[in-house]
Amino acid sequence: MSLTVPQYDAKGAMTGSVDLPESLFGGEPHSAVLHAYVKMYLTNKRQGTAKTKTRAEVTGGGAKPWRQKGTGRARAGSNTSPVWVGGGRSFGPRPRNHRERLPKKMKSLALRSALAVKMQSGAVRVWQRAELDQPKTKSVAQILEQMGVAKRRVLFLDEGRLPNLDKSCRNIAWFSRARADLANAYEIMRADELIVSPEGLARMTEVWS
Repeated sequence: MSLTVPQYDAKGAMTGSVDLPESLFGGEPHSAVLHAYVKMYLTNKRQGTAKTKTRAEVTGGGAKPWRQKGTGRARAGSNTSPVWVGGGRSFGPRPRNHRERLPKKMKSLALRSALAVKMQSGAVRVWQRAELDQPKTKSVAQILEQMGVAKRRVLFLDEGRLPNLDKSCRNIAWFSRARADLANAYEIMRADELIVSPEGLARMTEVWS
């Protein structure tokens, strides 16, 4: 499989192509590991703060609603019973920690599998980005439109700080920028297009290869 992807200059014009490292983009996607990673990632985003009140916590209780016998009604000991409207809830959710963990090797395999999926679908580009003279969202939007990725969910993996470029990207709803060495399989799979800067690619190769 060819690992050659298009390369664009700072203004979004195609200048040629570049070969990506096989150790990152040339593997065979492992769907089971990808599924395990996505499941773990979404599970770890849960707050675990869901809670309902038990019969001991709801307002009420104390006096017995009516006497035990002779009324023709079912026996009742408290209006906080779960069978009463406004009573406590049996076996309701309680605050808990949903956190799951995966071995480092599985995380690394999931990342390389996600990169391989994007590579095989032709959704990877290299962008030689440059700092802008001033923060301007319209400038970045025009560059991305020139690259043919406008209005698609784009993940840009970069390294280093470019303040004006960073500020210009904030208001583009379908564009997100992340540090290359902190890339994860979920964000990569969620994106429609993956753009990598040369600096980001070098950092990814250093960390993940």
